[in-house]
Amino acid sequence: MSTLPPDALLQQLQWRYATKQFDPSQTIPEAIWDALEKSLMLTPSSFGLQPWKFFVVYNPDLRQQLLEYSFGQTQVVDASHLVVLAIKTAVGADEVDHYMQRTAEVRQVEIESLTGFANVIKNFLAHPHNPEFDRDDWAARQVYIALGQLMTSAAVLGVDTCPMEGIIPAKYDEVLGLTDTGYQTVLACPVGYRHADDKYAHLPKVRFKQEDIVAHIP
Repeated sequence: MSTLPPDALLQQLQWRYATKQFDPSQTIPEAIWDALEKSLMLTPSSFGLQPWKFFVVYNPDLRQQLLEYSFGQTQVVDASHLVVLAIKTAVGADEVDHYMQRTAEVRQVEIESLTGFANVIKNFLAHPHNPEFDRDDWAARQVYIALGQLMTSAAVLGVDTCPMEGIIPAKYDEVLGLTDTGYQTVLACPVGYRHADDKYAHLPKVRFKQEDIVAHIP
């Protein structure tokens, strides 16, 4: 196993920023993009249930339509790739059973041996301890883990990203044909390479001091 030196990791995290202007002439190489897709696939989630789907929008006409529902943020059309992160709505017993089938396949075990684990997840979804628990809100929080994984992986590979909550999710669903499919847009993330004229690339990163945001409890 090889690891990234600590200073190299911090260097790339200092390098990354929410890219405001992408260079539309630059395309992410296929091998790098494949690695980024796999980083999404490898994202951890609660119970490992993966209540999401990631839509990579290539069609330039669709991306142009999405511009209107992104408050004119040109990243959605200029970036090499556009990822729309969506939840699987109303996750329930069927999704748990599907996950158990995949688990049995990957780990080469009898599906009956997973019954106890399956029942734990089903009980969590059907009878949550928190009376305010909402399955779609829970799924959306899982999607943000995937967003973080994508952005960090991209930074390590020298690829720029821009997380975008400034969109109209329902309109994204309409444009992408997701309405009534069981999937629902949460946010978007253009991915590509910064434009040389993007002034934000050179601004110092503003963060609170480490001692102000990290507390050590002995």
